Amino acid sequence: MARIAIVTDSAACLPTHLVEEYGIHVVPFELVWEGRSYRDGVDITPTEVYRRLREAASWPTSSQPALSSFADLYTRLGQQAAGIVSIHVPGELSGTLQTARLAAEQAAPVPVRVVDAGTAAIAQGFVVLAAARAAAAGGNLEEVVAAVEAVIPRVGLYATLETLEYLHRGGRIGEAAALLGSRLHLHPLLYLAQGRVKVADVTRSRRMALERLLDLMAERVGERPLCASVFHADACQEAEWLAARVRARFDCREFYVTEFTPVMGIHSGPGTIGVAYCAQERAGAT
Repeated sequence: MARIAIVTDSAACLPTHLVEEYGIHVVPFELVWEGRSYRDGVDITPTEVYRRLREAASWPTSSQPALSSFADLYTRLGQQAAGIVSIHVPGELSGTLQTARLAAEQAAPVPVRVVDAGTAAIAQGFVVLAAARAAAAGGNLEEVVAAVEAVIPRVGLYATLETLEYLHRGGRIGEAAALLGSRLHLHPLLYLAQGRVKVADVTRSRRMALERLLDLMAERVGERPLCASVFHADACQEAEWLAARVRARFDCREFYVTEFTPVMGIHSGPGTIGVAYCAQERAGAT
């Protein structure tokens, strides 16, 4: 029987070459815009979404993958794999996790372990990569799940936005709601904790916010080697600037610049930019 199959959703923002290299199966979210549905990352590019957001009067909505999308995939994979590990964006952000669990109960011909990644974007992608690499090394179902559980406490992300308007409209503003209505032009530094948007810090300028992203990551990872990524929503020049500083400041064993998936970007807005990391275990950790 073939190795353990790895499934995730398009919120993971994984670069295409890694998806292909490890045979990861990505179930896309959907965007609905002016009556037309688009599969996230398949039918519409991130650049197109963000540029339309800047210009269009209409507002897109997002939809989680259908139960049938998971059920059909699990059924097909069950003909080839000994088991499936399915890793998804937290339940507080989307019903995708519960949908995957229902599909696993109803349709999967092999054991399926559905895991809450505890985070999103490329930080979620790092969790998925840990699973894929454990599976590629020949790990069984429990060994792959153990690899996932070991890496979740060591991943995270920080981001800053051009405006809080999109989070506010989408109802996902969390602690950042306290900043609405301020007369000051504030730039909050946000992160995810227990699936909710939290405020790590606030700065008075965009450049200060980008610099502070690096400080916040340094506070979490110290001098440990890490996998890192700069992610952005139509902020290419700033992403290049930030990427150079991440690579100069940290011991990056892997590094990627990734586009922020539109299904999340429509809630944070164009200009969102951030850093994500997966730190190695501390020396002496068990």
